[in-house]
Amino acid sequence: MSTSRKPRGPYRKGLERRRQILRAALEVYSEGGERGSSLKEIADRVGLSQAGVLHYFGSREELLLAVLAERDLAGTEATRDATSPGEAVARAVAHNAGQPGLVDLFVTLSAAASDVEHPAHAFFTQRYDALSAQIEGGMEQARRRGNVREDVTPEQLSRLLIAVADGLQLQWLLNPDIDMAELVEVFNRMCRPPAGEEPSVPASDAHG
Repeated sequence: MSTSRKPRGPYRKGLERRRQILRAALEVYSEGGERGSSLKEIADRVGLSQAGVLHYFGSREELLLAVLAERDLAGTEATRDATSPGEAVARAVAHNAGQPGLVDLFVTLSAAASDVEHPAHAFFTQRYDALSAQIEGGMEQARRRGNVREDVTPEQLSRLLIAVADGLQLQWLLNPDIDMAELVEVFNRMCRPPAGEEPSVPASDAHG
């Protein structure tokens, strides 16, 4: 018999209100980006004061980070059935191209977070470490199958793939004609073994 219980009473209402605010914030920032959006606009959409909105998130920065976390979650859903890290990143940037305001928010906030005192510093540090480790694991598996070149480490390929994707987002904001997904695919092809190279098979794989 399960002992888990659904939130009740004021706590449940608080969670629902928080989700409502987050949905409104996603819409507002998707439309206007970081510089073209305001806390007042979010508050107006949910029928609260600006102070009322912050009551559920603590600060504007915490609200922005919640928006970016939700953006990442949606991106994960869009790449769930990808068969390689490179394909997943290509799908993610294609998905992001439909949300220019959120791309603007991500680029602006990630740049500001390079300051160790910025409220978003820990969020982005942990995000990049986790994302790099995830991609590195996928690259290692692909290399064992002979699908990734061996003269560059999986960790290096992981960091480079992330740098390509994030750098393209900035360039795309400046020039929307850039096809981010296509350029990520170009990088993915560069990660494959040179033509005619025989992939080495680890001894542990060769014996079973």
